[in-house]
Amino acid sequence: MPKHPSKQKRARRAALASLILPLFVLFVAVVGQLAVSLAQTTQTPQAAPRQRPRRVGSTLPPPTPAQVTPRPTPATPPTAAEEVGEDDVVRVETQLVTVPVTVTDRTGRTLTNLRAENFALFEDGRPQRVANFIATDAPFEVALLLDTSGSTRAEVGLIRRAANVFIDALRPGDRISILAFNSQEDAGTKLATVELMTHLTDNRDALQQAIENIGASNGTPFYDALERVAKEVFREPPRPELRGRRALVALTDGVDSTSEADFADARARLQQTGTLAYFIQVNTEEFVEERLMKDCQDDGRLSLSRVQLQRYRKIFDPRAEAADYSNFCRMGPFERMQISRSLYQLARREMQELARDSGGKTFNAADLRDARAAFAQVASDIGKQYSLGYYSTNKARDGGFRQIRVEVRGLQPGAQVTAREGYQAPKS
Repeated sequence: MPKHPSKQKRARRAALASLILPLFVLFVAVVGQLAVSLAQTTQTPQAAPRQRPRRVGSTLPPPTPAQVTPRPTPATPPTAAEEVGEDDVVRVETQLVTVPVTVTDRTGRTLTNLRAENFALFEDGRPQRVANFIATDAPFEVALLLDTSGSTRAEVGLIRRAANVFIDALRPGDRISILAFNSQEDAGTKLATVELMTHLTDNRDALQQAIENIGASNGTPFYDALERVAKEVFREPPRPELRGRRALVALTDGVDSTSEADFADARARLQQTGTLAYFIQVNTEEFVEERLMKDCQDDGRLSLSRVQLQRYRKIFDPRAEAADYSNFCRMGPFERMQISRSLYQLARREMQELARDSGGKTFNAADLRDARAAFAQVASDIGKQYSLGYYSTNKARDGGFRQIRVEVRGLQPGAQVTAREGYQAPKS
């Protein structure tokens, strides 16, 4: 026999192999699919893994280059996520720090044509990225608070004229909300309340009418007014073009007498809205002190309220019993004077803190006639401000004060930069 098969036999074997190989591959595939199906039908079903809830804070679009327009430069803020237990909530929190800035040359003339790249921001000496920039011509939203209590009740006309001066000095496009103190009857007792005269509007006729309608109050719910500004006037987050362009402007002596809220809560709420605070402090101390010395039977007297007496006790005499400060008429004249002076000092300190932390200012007005000039100055300051914003690289929630420094590049020698000094960090 020959060692190798004939050509004819080799051809038949090759043809047979070409038929068998595809059939074998098909057989393996079918068997594999049957095995997978059988495993799925016999496997014990398992519950889908539970997804942890996530609460997300404010988010912004991806960053774009800063430009000098009334609209801000959006940026993606840094986020912090904390993974804890299976049922814990993962929080993503961000806080835009707004920094109002005014720049003047060596002659005192305001510079209004600067660009975002002219500015450099530092927090506690560390450079920060400018995430939000708004030029000076962008509009403002203003909550105007008019204190018509105590010694100012007889001069409501002067308050109206001063408020109209302020509104006339604002620019077209600026929107204003007006709040004032009033009194309401409740079971025969007059209660001091905060009245929202008008929501934010640029309708000058509506604003003038609201000013004409303000009344007088027999108390000063100052802290309640701060909370109402935060909760109602600036309740909604600002539009991108208005970040850092919100302000509270208050004509008041700042001595609260009837509020249910306390200063710490009101301050925290107002700071959360990113609102600048301007206070025109009317000096009513001598007027009030003189009437506090009068006998309780005198119709011309003023009394320290229960709220004021207990606030004084908690802050200045915490070891005393509440009963020791429960009856104003049993107090001697020197004790009344001491309490009144302490409360005035407290009020001035609180307004200065709010103005400093927010980037606003305080103005001293010897009387209501001086208030007109102070209002005009506030309106001028608002119209000349740039608004910068950044997300701090310091993520510690320690409640500490953080110092802010602003540098402006490309200016002639002698230029002056006025900016917010710092802010209180959030505390966990």
